[in-house]
Amino acid sequence: MRLPRRRFLQLAAGTAALPAASRLASAQAYPARPVRFVVGFAAGGANDILARLFGEWLSQRLGQPFIVENRVGASGNIAAEAVAKAAPDGYTLLFVNAPNAINATLYDKLSFNFATDIAPVGGIMRVPNIMEVTPSLPVRTVPEFIAYAKANPEKLNMASAGVGTSIHVCGELFKMMTGINMAHVPYRGSAPMLTDLMGGQVQVTFDNLPASIEFIRAGKLRPLAVTTATRSEALPEVPTIGESVPGYEASAWFGIGAPRNTPADVIEKLNREVNRGLADPKIKAKLADLGGTIIPGSPADFGRLIASEIEKWAKVIKFANIKPE
Repeated sequence: MRLPRRRFLQLAAGTAALPAASRLASAQAYPARPVRFVVGFAAGGANDILARLFGEWLSQRLGQPFIVENRVGASGNIAAEAVAKAAPDGYTLLFVNAPNAINATLYDKLSFNFATDIAPVGGIMRVPNIMEVTPSLPVRTVPEFIAYAKANPEKLNMASAGVGTSIHVCGELFKMMTGINMAHVPYRGSAPMLTDLMGGQVQVTFDNLPASIEFIRAGKLRPLAVTTATRSEALPEVPTIGESVPGYEASAWFGIGAPRNTPADVIEKLNREVNRGLADPKIKAKLADLGGTIIPGSPADFGRLIASEIEKWAKVIKFANIKPE
């Protein structure tokens, strides 16, 4: 049976619209069940705190629980692998951070490729690391520290919370750009590292600001500079390293990722709600208390940040010949 031309065109137009209508229906329906929000670090840390903050926000906005699941181990690799291998349906998300970009080069035998197997959803915030010294060290500025290090070669110990952490690679970047030599002393976490720094067993570290800020305010640690390109609103009197070492910039940063091939409409919906959260006054105030600067934007914006961080830390890791523990 031949269809009249007008009826044929109507059916053809309807068929062509089906994919778009299907995508729209998919976006409207998501999420239809609870979402797993996988965090690669222990409960109580900055990653966990932020994941729970945005998990709660997304739950309120989208009407389904966003359940934080802590999959600890291998500097976040266990969590990243779990998400990379999960179904790409938007129901398993990764809380992404700086160690993921560092690990892309540090570990050469991973069963996944972070750069290609995790789709960027959106950024949340940057947090400065802070170059700080034990109060007994006779320096108060970055130039004084560099001069002291050059006058006392191999006498300074640089502490970190572990090999390959942002604290470690921030220090290695500083060494690379200034030409000074310091012995690296890795600890199993920030707490024992800071205890020894305050006691003078080690002389300097580049710690995440939220972990150190109260010790700085109490005068137990001496801040020299923050690692970000601009000064921190939490410590506005503390200069940036870049003011003395032009071009130096580093930070801890956080965001959300999903398995590769997650539908674009689902990623766009999540990105839209994350950006709305970043504009919410209560959430902005909480992030400011942590010393953070929000990084709103599109999935592509966050993808460019991740790519640039992978490239930056690859150079540092190769220069310093850093190997995983």
